[in-house]
Formats: sequence, C-alpha cells, structure tokens
Amino acid sequence: MPTYVGMPSFPDAARRAVADPRLRGNLAHATTTIRGRRAAAVAELDDWPALREAGKQIKDHVLANLGHYLRLLEEKVAEAGGTVHWARDAAEANRIVADLVKATGETEVVKVKSMATQEIGLNEFLAEEGITAYETDLAELIVQLGDDRPSHILVPAIHRNRSDIRDIFLRAMEDAPEGLTDEPAELAEAARRHLRAKFLSAKVGVSGVNFAVADTGTLVVLESEGNGRMCLTLPETLISVMGVEKIVPSWRDLEVFLQLLPRSSTAERMNPYTSTWTGVSPGDGPRDFHLVLLDNGRTATLADEVGRQALRCIRCSACLNVCPVYQRAGGHAYGSPYPGPIGAILSPQIRGIGSAVDASLPYASTLCGACFEACPVAIDIPEVLVHLRARAVEKGPRHPLERVAMAAAGWTLRSPTRLGLAQRAASASRRAVARGGRIRRLPGPLGAWTETRDAPAPPPESFRAWWARTGGGREEGER
Repeated sequence: MPTYVGMPSFPDAARRAVADPRLRGNLAHATTTIRGRRAAAVAELDDWPALREAGKQIKDHVLANLGHYLRLLEEKVAEAGGTVHWARDAAEANRIVADLVKATGETEVVKVKSMATQEIGLNEFLAEEGITAYETDLAELIVQLGDDRPSHILVPAIHRNRSDIRDIFLRAMEDAPEGLTDEPAELAEAARRHLRAKFLSAKVGVSGVNFAVADTGTLVVLESEGNGRMCLTLPETLISVMGVEKIVPSWRDLEVFLQLLPRSSTAERMNPYTSTWTGVSPGDGPRDFHLVLLDNGRTATLADEVGRQALRCIRCSACLNVCPVYQRAGGHAYGSPYPGPIGAILSPQIRGIGSAVDASLPYASTLCGACFEACPVAIDIPEVLVHLRARAVEKGPRHPLERVAMAAAGWTLRSPTRLGLAQRAASASRRAVARGGRIRRLPGPLGAWTETRDAPAPPPESFRAWWARTGGGREEGER
C-alpha cells in the first residue's frame, strides 16, 4: 500500500492539522452529527450486543478457514461465468486491472467507491497507463476534482464544507452550471448531470466489494446514492477488486452484516442500495466479469494472533467518528487511505513498520477505548495498538538517552537505599521544577514530554518516608 508522497510522521502531520481551526470545525461538526445518529440507530435494537458478537464470530471463523472459503468462492464465481485473478500485492493487482481494461480497447472507466482500489493506488496507476478513472461517489468525486486525498472512510470529503465544494465544481467540473451556489440540492444536481454522461458512455466499470458470499459466488456492494448500481449494471465489462478477507460463508451470515453495517456507518436501518451479482447473466448487466482477489499483506497480518483481528473490519468508520484524536487531526495526518483508529492498526500491518509514518501510527491514540466500544465486530483496537507499539520499539532505533535513563532506573530500583535517596532528591527539587503544583517545562531532551502535557510535581514526602515517620499512619491516627 503506498504511503502518501511526502507524508511526515503522524505527530508532525497532526500538529499542522490541529493548527487549522476551519478543519477542526468541519471535523467536529461532521463527526458529532454522525456519532449522534449512529447511537440512536443502534439503540433501537435490543439484540445489538448479540449481533455484534455474531459478526465477530463469523469473521473469526472465516479467517480461521480462509483458504477453504477462497477456493470455494473461486469455484462458484467461475461456475457463474466470471473469471478470478489472484494478486499477491498492489503491483500485481494494478497490472491485472490495467491489462483487462486495455483488452477492451477502452481508455476510460467509471468507479464505485472502493477502499481496496485506494489502497493499491489504482487510479494513479491507470493514469500512467493512459486510462482515466472517473469516481462516481459524490464525496470521492469532490476529492478527485479537488486533486485532494480522502480524509474519511465513509465520507471522504468530510474536511470540506459546502462553499469549498462549490468552488471545486466551478473550477474543475467542465459542465458545472454558471451561477452555481453552495445549496446542497444544487450541488447534488450538478454532480448528477456530470456523472450521468459518464455512466451512459463508459464500457468498463471498476468496483470494490463489501462482502462475497462463498457458497454462491455472489458479490455485494452497499452504497447510498445509486451511483454504484449504475456502475455495476451499465458497463459491458465489470472488474471488482476485493481484499481476501471480505468473505462470508453464506447468505444467512450476510444477513448479520446487512444489519451491522448500515447502522454503524450511515445510521440507517437499511442500506438504500444493496447490489448483488453472481457472475454474468445473458442480457442482464455486464457481459464480462472479473474478480481480482487481493492479498497485499493480509496473509502476513493473519499470522499475527493479536493483529489479525484488524481483518474483521467491515469499513463502517464508526471508530473514526468517536475517536478524539481523529476528530482533531483529520484523516490526512495518518498518511494512508485508511485513517483513524482502524488505519492506525491496519496500515502498519499491511505496509510494515518501515517508515516514519507507519512507526508513528500505533501512537496516534489516547487508548481511551471508544473505538472498541463502537466497533460492530468487536475489534479490540487498543489491544492491537499496544501490541504494535511494542513491535515499533523492537524494530526501531532507540535513543541513547532512553538507554541511559532505563539503565539508571534499573540501578536505582534494585536498591531500597538508592530508591529512598532518589525519592528524597525528587521531593527536594519540587520547588525548582514545578510551579503551582505542576511541572510545565522540563530541560533538554526531557522537554519533549512537557511539550504536550504537564506533569504533577513530586510530593513533599514519599510514601515510604511517610510510612516510616508515622508508623504506617498510627501516630497520625492517634493525633
């Protein structure tokens, strides 16, 4: 998965994002609204905890038997007239898709919103091959026309407000009406007219996949605008790119996720457009169907007993909307198509902790646990974050000061006498390092700690000294 070019580590990127009051305002308004609606939708179901547990168990069962279900899916798709391709990484997946498009003789494709194709950088690769990909999801269209990057899994243009969108349409949409205002109805109508021409002329469609039903070879896409339905039915050739973990065993299992996903993502009781297709059907829909099964680090993630739970993710974005870090920093700071808490555990596993961005992502969290509580398939994101922090420390360089500090701490703690002396020294220094009972600035390299937080001043007396002086509190009790 490509890292966005030039992206610094999360702390540096987040520092700039937090300094943008307009961005913070857009994010706060949007995430608060989505979070409130989702909470109301979830509260309507008395069996939500049972549904959540069912989703978790189904996903874990699939991951434990992934080879079996992938072979079954390939068999059923082929029986229905489709062709299955296997891609070990982004490069293979991109080459497969580009070659399939070229085989049709076309130079344009229409796309359904897809996290998998963002993950592999498909649009950019197709452009290098002389193929133009048109995003048809409204938010993705805004991002594409604005030469921008998505900032949210569900609402990619969450960082934009209505006036931003109007300006982008007037600047980059060749058929935008003159006098376009920032009224939502006008913006939607402008996008509808622009996209309708693309739908009617495109011969090739590219989609992602929300779920694949193994026992029938059926693929499923959920969306809210109807653009996906157009992309999936009108083109002559359909190419779908799917992460290998997106399988459910049967239609009965799919029913669980058709309840979990809409309420967790868009706060709807039922998804407005749920499209399913099984291979090809003469006279109905595309005449040629290809399924690209994408690994791209997923089997390596599966081998990690703690980290593999990230593969349960159904891309609902509920964790983003409750995360205090995401709400203030936004999605771009994560340097990945997958922002927020799920991105902080998924991206370092898919890409590996080899860059400054990926090494910093496990620390992009307060570990408050709100993401775990919101996740409809019970991914314990804080647990995985701590696990990945340990991996980052093991693989990353250690600061010489850290080694000296840990050695000094070990030497001090091994001796009660030395510990007592250190405690008395700390108490004696409280007036020099603290004001008003708080340490607000430490000298030298230690200042990195107090850049973003205060520390409590050392107490006037340590617990050990108090215990020795009062006999465990008995003397104070007598007084």
